[in-house]
Amino acid sequence: MQTEEMAFGVNLNGRVAVVLGASAEGGTGWAIAESLARNGAKVVVAARSLPPLERLAERIDGAAFRCDAGVEEDIRALAAFAKEKYGRVDIAVNSAGLPVMGTISEMTQALLDDATRVNFHGPTFFIKYMAEAIGENGSIVFISSMSTTHPVFPHIAYAAAKAATDCIVRYAAIEYGPRNIRVNSILPGPINSDMAKEAFADPEFERTYAREVPLGRVGLPEDFANAVLWLAGPSYVTGLNLQVNGGNQLTRMPRLDELAKGASSYGSGKALGDR
Repeated sequence: MQTEEMAFGVNLNGRVAVVLGASAEGGTGWAIAESLARNGAKVVVAARSLPPLERLAERIDGAAFRCDAGVEEDIRALAAFAKEKYGRVDIAVNSAGLPVMGTISEMTQALLDDATRVNFHGPTFFIKYMAEAIGENGSIVFISSMSTTHPVFPHIAYAAAKAATDCIVRYAAIEYGPRNIRVNSILPGPINSDMAKEAFADPEFERTYAREVPLGRVGLPEDFANAVLWLAGPSYVTGLNLQVNGGNQLTRMPRLDELAKGASSYGSGKALGDR
């Protein structure tokens, strides 16, 4: 039976994809890896936690590699592993994120270092080494956050670091455009994934978010997998920070006081669908 993804006409047979940040079963990175594999790609999945990666790799007939998304040498090794394993890299997706919490008045050097290490420094090296592995003709995609354009307290350090990566995406599109390597990011709003199930267990909590979304619901992991699949194919798109949030960018995020008893889960970062 034809899958929803195949309806896009994206055929990735013979292509090799790397998905970093894919260890959370039912999360966005996991769904992206499954979608790319269903459409014909060989997929290398990576994260810090190896056991769930190995389960995912077995499910999709791919390969697993342990990688800290904020460590340059790990990212370099991931690119080298993928190229050695399958002979090439065509698609690279970074779905990793570290939701550092705190207001400006609460900020410390350690918190800023944590936020930028995974959410900005790591993505910069991801572009560098994945572009080297791709060589020519490929796609690099980041999962960013709507919090970069719509303030969400207390995600200041996280949002600012993700915004920096959105900026470097535009620079990378110019630098690697002559090699036909397309670089884009996706900006989700709240994601109802397995990682956020405690936050969304309260129906009113989810309805509060959904009221701000023109399409009437919060995002699901497959929504972002579909967007990655489109960008992974032969699209004429690069340097884009793509809002994929049901139109939520036209309105706003709920305030903490509007989320009632779900506010504690919101503050933990899980409501943003951290991968």
